[in-house]
Amino acid sequence: MADLRIEGEREPLLGDTPGSREWDILETEEHYKSRWRSIRILYLTMFLSSVGFSIVILSIWPYLQKIDQTADTRFLGWVIASYSLGQMVASPIFGLWSNYRPRKEPLVVSIFISVAANCLYAYVHIPASHNKYYMLVARGLLGIGAGNVAVVRSYTAGATSLQERTSSMANISMCQALGFILGPVFQTCFAFIGEKGVTWDVIKLRINMYTTPVLLSAFLGILNIILILAILREHRVDDSGRQCKNINFEEASTDEIEVPQGNIDQVAVVAINVLFFVALFIFAVFETIIAPLTMDMYAWTQEQAVLYNGIILAALGVEAVVIFVGVKLLSKKFAQ
Repeated sequence: MADLRIEGEREPLLGDTPGSREWDILETEEHYKSRWRSIRILYLTMFLSSVGFSIVILSIWPYLQKIDQTADTRFLGWVIASYSLGQMVASPIFGLWSNYRPRKEPLVVSIFISVAANCLYAYVHIPASHNKYYMLVARGLLGIGAGNVAVVRSYTAGATSLQERTSSMANISMCQALGFILGPVFQTCFAFIGEKGVTWDVIKLRINMYTTPVLLSAFLGILNIILILAILREHRVDDSGRQCKNINFEEASTDEIEVPQGNIDQVAVVAINVLFFVALFIFAVFETIIAPLTMDMYAWTQEQAVLYNGIILAALGVEAVVIFVGVKLLSKKFAQ
């Protein structure tokens, strides 16, 4: 084995704290740095996934009305639901894929689908009719791309020791919440471009307050793919932090160990899934009605609805980040 990781100053940003591991476990410096670089790339992936979801959340209803006058609030519900439906279908598929193949593959494919969905969203005004159905397909594809959340969480859980895991999972949730914050903030900034904007005639691209956010999201998705291909490596450690053999490993080491599989608490898994379902159910209802509700109640214009609701959602996102930071700090305190 090479150098031992024992100094406190070598602790990773957003990683575990000194003294929280079993320091008699050996880990090479190279493996340690590679492992945390990969985890941080997935922090970024989770953040960008959340941004891609929330960056158009406030403008869906005004944009839907603009491109297709036949769309009503009932159809808006289907557009919102298509994202969740796509994610529900894709999550187990990407999860199964990542069990047998390097996780780069489902991550890159899912992000590429998200990029394509954002490009389609930017062009839904082009067809002569049935534009609302093109938006429905675009949001559904974006939900399929968001199925990589399961891969991100499973990788992080497998690449961290027991002492690191709670903190790392809290960081993932915090990045997710931060994406929900900045998504509406970006949308609010683009509201000043206006509905008309400018048109790039060569490729028939209309750049306005509705399409600019998804174009930015597509660009960030391409950047994310490049970083995953360049930096992400397969890592798996046991609860003590020792490197383990993994079917996803690109290069197996003779120092890796086999970890016996323990029993899974089925009741706890079901309870967590139910709680997660309830939380997302409430959030989905809120996101569906906020734009049409505020426009009806306060007689806001489309630009005002995007601007003011963006400020409201940003404030809620800040509150969520504070809670996740508190969970992380409390988990460190009571785990010692």
